[in-house]
Amino acid sequence: MAARKNKSVLIADDQQELRDLLSEKLRALGKEVVSFASGRRLLLHLQDHREDVELIVLDLDFGAGEPGGIEILRDIKENWSDLPVIILTGKGSIDAAVEAVQYGAADFIEKDLYVEDKLELGMEKVERMLAVLRENARLKAENETLGRENSYYRTELGQRYQIVSGSPLIESLLEQVEQVASIPRPVLIRGERGTGKELIAAALHYGGDRSDRAFVKLNCAALSDTLLESELFGHEKGAFTGAVEMRRGRFESADGGTLFLDEIGNTSLDFQKNVLRVIEYQEFERTGGSQTIHVDVRVVAATNADLEREIEEGRFRADLYDRLRFSVIQLPPLRERLEDIQPLVDYFTGQICDEVPSIERRFFSASALATLQSYAWPGNVRELKFAVERALCVAGNPEVGAEDLPHEVRGEGGVSLPGSGNFDEQVDGVERGLLMRAMQEAGNSQKEAAEQLGLTYDRFRHLLRKHQLLGK
Repeated sequence: MAARKNKSVLIADDQQELRDLLSEKLRALGKEVVSFASGRRLLLHLQDHREDVELIVLDLDFGAGEPGGIEILRDIKENWSDLPVIILTGKGSIDAAVEAVQYGAADFIEKDLYVEDKLELGMEKVERMLAVLRENARLKAENETLGRENSYYRTELGQRYQIVSGSPLIESLLEQVEQVASIPRPVLIRGERGTGKELIAAALHYGGDRSDRAFVKLNCAALSDTLLESELFGHEKGAFTGAVEMRRGRFESADGGTLFLDEIGNTSLDFQKNVLRVIEYQEFERTGGSQTIHVDVRVVAATNADLEREIEEGRFRADLYDRLRFSVIQLPPLRERLEDIQPLVDYFTGQICDEVPSIERRFFSASALATLQSYAWPGNVRELKFAVERALCVAGNPEVGAEDLPHEVRGEGGVSLPGSGNFDEQVDGVERGLLMRAMQEAGNSQKEAAEQLGLTYDRFRHLLRKHQLLGK
């Protein structure tokens, strides 16, 4: 029996030198290579040899009289949608490369003065990508075998990350999520606290081609820089006091999948530099280690901070910001989509009544709903959830009335302005009131209270000490 022929990589570029360099790199990786001076010739070859091809490397510009790379890419995706395509782009055509990725290209490599170094890194990315594609195919076969069990798993995921909305704003946002879900580039989710940034990150993961792999989350605001480094990159045994064994970090755990970095704006410049390096090169070393670890991780970051202002004031790296904002998803606050309050109230009511059988299921009266819709919701959907739960717990009538809602929602106080004192004394009074209310709502959990106020844990602790609230 004849030996099975290895699949080949097709290269199309009008520069002979670049074709030769790419071919040499790929053959060094054990690949069979067929190269062409135009995309038109590549298409003719592909029509007769599709089953023998595993990857295409395609230039964007073939010169006058030849169809461009995006046109060739469209033809490839229309006829062979599962065939991965890597785009080669000149320094001035990055926007076009981004457009190509949106049309289905798996990645792009920029051609510049350092093209040889970039091609070497690019070939490593290609090899990792092909390994991921093979692993995805294996997992897909396993999932088809699992059948009913896998369907139940996906149902559970859908319930956990359900997005409840009837708003055109959210509908448009979800269309954007669908467009970028399978593009292997970072996404930056922006929005006020409590708007549902984690839900959108989950939608990006489970709505894309990485849905069968890990979805790993990390709240950057909840950990110090030292702990963040260890959590993200892992550590070797003996790397520091207490490191009694080797531990894998979140980047390793998310290999092939998605890493969600929540509150990325509350991190140090040194930490941001390390994260940028991993995003760009997909490699890192564990704390206390020297071995370079390669991964394939799609990073989704979220923040409620004004990053442009943070950059101006020197607290956030502009290069990391540029890298993260390949695609930006801006979540609207609840006060801009009041039509979502009714369905959210119904959803949270059903949720808590299912979780706590002793809480009787009640409808919210018209006056209660009107009150909910007149409130500004600084804590957005998260604050609405707490308000619904508290109202259901205290309501004594068949319907939840406006009188059952929290006093701040009814406009009866919450954090009141001090009646006396100079400006600084009154500001301190408001600050103290905000801290006390957040601690009360969070059940005295300092980390949760800090998150509600959009503060880092260290800053929240500093304010507690300032107002002598530690231990209260």
